[in-house]
Amino acid sequence: MAEYQNIFTQVQARGAPEMGMVEDVDLSNRGKSATFSTLAGWLGNAQLGPVYLGTMGVISLASGITWFVMVGMWYWYQAGFNPAVFLRDLFWFSLEPPAEEYGLGFAPLKQGGWWLISSFFLLVAVCSWWVRTWLRAQALGMGKHVSWAFASAIWLFLVLGLFRPILMGSWSHAVPYGIFSHLDWTNLFSLQYGNLFYNPFHALSIVFLYGSALLFAMHGATILAVSRFGGDRELEQIVDRGTASERAALFWRWTMGFNATMEGIHRWAWWFAVLVTLTGGIGILLTGTVVDNWYVWAQEHGYAPLE
Repeated sequence: MAEYQNIFTQVQARGAPEMGMVEDVDLSNRGKSATFSTLAGWLGNAQLGPVYLGTMGVISLASGITWFVMVGMWYWYQAGFNPAVFLRDLFWFSLEPPAEEYGLGFAPLKQGGWWLISSFFLLVAVCSWWVRTWLRAQALGMGKHVSWAFASAIWLFLVLGLFRPILMGSWSHAVPYGIFSHLDWTNLFSLQYGNLFYNPFHALSIVFLYGSALLFAMHGATILAVSRFGGDRELEQIVDRGTASERAALFWRWTMGFNATMEGIHRWAWWFAVLVTLTGGIGILLTGTVVDNWYVWAQEHGYAPLE
């Protein structure tokens, strides 16, 4: 059975491109063609396209590109319009938010104004993409689970760049747009407020982060392990004895005494993943607005040892 040990999809069957539903639907906003990619077929479906962009997709794409270009042009300015310096120092460049003294007002362009303008376009891009996920799910008769999961990530995004800076009274508390500057901001944030490890919501976020990784790894490995029995066809196998689904269930009952159902494992994983950013956002929002020092707070609540 050595052929089943390959992590890539070994057989890529191709027919005519699947263009999706065409009856009683508006096709004007949908791509007219599709191609195939062998590389993509190793890990998923080899077909690329058609793409449904729609009004919200156009708004999101245009706004996202605007943000990307604005940040990139600021990097280009910082590089002195020198391509060699741009490539060399790309990870060190940063578009910073306005300084503390500007509060929630509009700063001069070179002192944070560009950050404010670009942030507006990024906000429009993210929110319009969220609306797009909702509308596409609605058009296909799907549940809105993808939209709500994305909303949890947007919650953390809004806390970092909008809600918390407003509560703190200054845009300077927002995250800069840069690779290393973003990492430096995260490190400084933890040091400034008494070590974020003592923030219980941060702890919950880490628990759900590791937990979701574990659950997805367990489920992914299980289905791959029984794919030779058609384990990827989960629903039709649930009521069929002696199939991949029963083998998968037996494995976990035999090894840890408990197994989730084919639907249940996805609900477990969905909740764990959603709660990563949900609890993380709560922890960030409370930092500096309610709790100034998490280590002192932890000492007062018996969470950290008294010195």
